[in-house]
Amino acid sequence: MAVKIRLRRMGKKKSPFYRIIVADSRDKRDGRCIEEIGTYDPNCEPSLVKIDEEAAKKWLGNGAQPTDVVARLLKNAGIEK
Repeated sequence: MAVKIRLRRMGKKKSPFYRIIVADSRDKRDGRCIEEIGTYDPNCEPSLVKIDEEAAKKWLGNGAQPTDVVARLLKNAGIEK
């Protein structure tokens, strides 16, 4: 099972809000998730990012692969692999 850390789109049309989730790579984008570890709101100025640092480090340590956007958000939050 390949585990990914990725974004789940929420919010209204043309006003997206994202949850940062840990999910099986074969599941749908907005489908079942293993754990929710944060949120990302690009509508605010500057963008609002909240990440549970302990959970993110735990999943990265267990081999979860972040998507490109999530990797950038983690790097900006000071969370490294």
